[in-house]
Amino acid sequence: MKRPIGVSLISYFYIFGAMVLLFTAVFYNAEANSISIAERFGLTIVPDRLMRLLVALISLGMVYGYIRLKKWGYWIMITYSVLFGIISLLLLSNQPYQPFIGNVIFSIIVLAYTICVKKEFFKTDFQH
Repeated sequence: MKRPIGVSLISYFYIFGAMVLLFTAVFYNAEANSISIAERFGLTIVPDRLMRLLVALISLGMVYGYIRLKKWGYWIMITYSVLFGIISLLLLSNQPYQPFIGNVIFSIIVLAYTICVKKEFFKTDFQH
């Protein structure tokens, strides 16, 4: 099956991000003055380490479907990009930190590219 290069690149970025989240879930202790991932989702009752682990596992599952050009991988990536783009945009309006600007831009790029290659995800199995 011929996979678009952009799908591979996006997948590798998400795999790297998930690995960083897994690593930080074990070895990183959030500072008192930083915003935890759980707080970004509005889930202040969830421990930050657990939230990092959950986001990493969801990301890896999503990337599996995305890199394999599965329909469900397409829809989860669209949903994930919109969700993280909106969360980063809302945080950007409250705290103009560079990582949130980068998250918004990356979410827009991933969303636009994924929509542009939609046909690759919706080919029948014998066309791959």
